Amino acid sequence: MPRPAPSTALRPLRVIDLSRVRAGPTCVRIFADFGADVIKVEPPPGLDPNENMSGPRHGYDMQNLHRNKRSLTLNLKKPSGMAVLLRLLETADLLIENFRPDVKGKLGLDFETLHMLNPRLILVSLSGFGQTGPYRSRSGFDQIAQGMGGLMSVTGLPGQGPVRAGIAVADSAAGLYAAIGALVALQERSVSGLGQWVQTSLLEAQIGMMDFQAARYLVEGKVPPQSGNDHPYSTPMGVYRTRNGHINIAVGAEGHWRAFCAAIGEADWADDPDYNSLEKRFARRPQLRERLEAILAREDSAYWLERLEAAAVPAGPIYAVDEMFEDPQVRHLGIAKPVTHPSLGEIRLIGEPVTLSRTPASLATPTPDAGDHNAEILAELGYSGSEIDSLLAEHGPGEPTP
Repeated sequence: MPRPAPSTALRPLRVIDLSRVRAGPTCVRIFADFGADVIKVEPPPGLDPNENMSGPRHGYDMQNLHRNKRSLTLNLKKPSGMAVLLRLLETADLLIENFRPDVKGKLGLDFETLHMLNPRLILVSLSGFGQTGPYRSRSGFDQIAQGMGGLMSVTGLPGQGPVRAGIAVADSAAGLYAAIGALVALQERSVSGLGQWVQTSLLEAQIGMMDFQAARYLVEGKVPPQSGNDHPYSTPMGVYRTRNGHINIAVGAEGHWRAFCAAIGEADWADDPDYNSLEKRFARRPQLRERLEAILAREDSAYWLERLEAAAVPAGPIYAVDEMFEDPQVRHLGIAKPVTHPSLGEIRLIGEPVTLSRTPASLATPTPDAGDHNAEILAELGYSGSEIDSLLAEHGPGEPTP
């Protein structure tokens, strides 16, 4: 039976996934969801003491990260396991890995060696701090990168001390940057015929995500402070208390300011000499916030959101995750995608947040159990029935050949 295909967009590509935890799998997931043949090469169950870093196999994180893949278990410490991997790499377009740089060299998976094996192969390497430099051999984790990459210094309330973001910003950004680099390398290969080495790191990705905050220092020499829920330089733009909760308000331009003043019943504020420019409002932000919240406290959040929408002033509710998925626009976008798992039944996962008109991504198959496709993949590589039986006995689960 042919496997269901999530998309035809990347169908000709074969991607070998040697990554784990989050950054690498985030990169690989894009290729899997758009139809590439992604083979997750992993140790047989019980061999890796850190195999549960993303939680249990049937847990939400593993299911969300590794759908639409096939699983091949190999013990790469054994010559027979490396031999299978190298044969697999001869057929591959991309190898995506997040080993520490020194480990990659010990395994013989450095770019120079792989380029001799398969000149068209693109090696995508994600690390904590880069492939070279004084920190190259350090283990990298998202929160470490958030701290070193400046994010924790600008997150949180003024004077609160460093605060991590509530999501894995550095991990996810590194995965996205790696996917962009891989797609650029694939396009370049269509001209040159040659693969190349794509590299990114959690630290670089986090600094890249600092964007205007980092540029503020590089261009003007100003170290950005913590701004809490307020925008670093626009106001009123942030979280404001209402009678029954909080809402986000984003007055980003003078036209918004005038419309906002009218919407809250204070049209004369638009020309008040204390507030009639972005710079004046910013200089008086605490005073302006106090006056605004005294007005907003008279009505519920829903009332103000309706008023601001009618005035074309950007504003929005602040949801918990369950409320987010019940929002009518979120439901319309359909980003929570169903997939059927043999043990868990129908579950919903996060779909790709980008839509293609002809070849969109989808969820076709759930995360496989380790070694689910051992016999199938080994047969595709040309191993005989007896060879497959021997490899299955040595490298983990799988049905022996008939």
